[in-house]
Amino acid sequence: MGINLAVLVGVLVVATVVGLMLQRRNGTVRGGRSAEGGWQLADVAPEPADRVLLLQLSSPICTPCARTREQLESLAAEHPGVRHVEIDVADRPHVAKALHVLRTPTTVAFDRDGTELLRVGGVPRRTDLVAALPLEECR
Repeated sequence: MGINLAVLVGVLVVATVVGLMLQRRNGTVRGGRSAEGGWQLADVAPEPADRVLLLQLSSPICTPCARTREQLESLAAEHPGVRHVEIDVADRPHVAKALHVLRTPTTVAFDRDGTELLRVGGVPRRTDLVAALPLEECR
């Protein structure tokens, strides 16, 4: 009985630590990672005026995805060189796999050459997103 209780307590401690770490990273802007093919992974062709693509990976039953969509659409409306595209991972799971996305919402920003600039798991913090993107080039 004592060993079972110790195992249970150990599992709860590990789960709590992992949960706290994930919560801390939620919405945090992280540097981009290399992904083969850039924008082509999402089957989204850049338009001539596009400087930054904000690719949002969402799922149909994701409440934070709606808040993320509102933020990214607002940002794109304010900066003409920024384009927001939302992809439903249920319809296009190959995109999530290619970009190594494990949760929704996830936002991945690309420059016009297809280089990943940054990614955010969860609802992005607008101030962090604005600070991390090359928005002065999008005017």
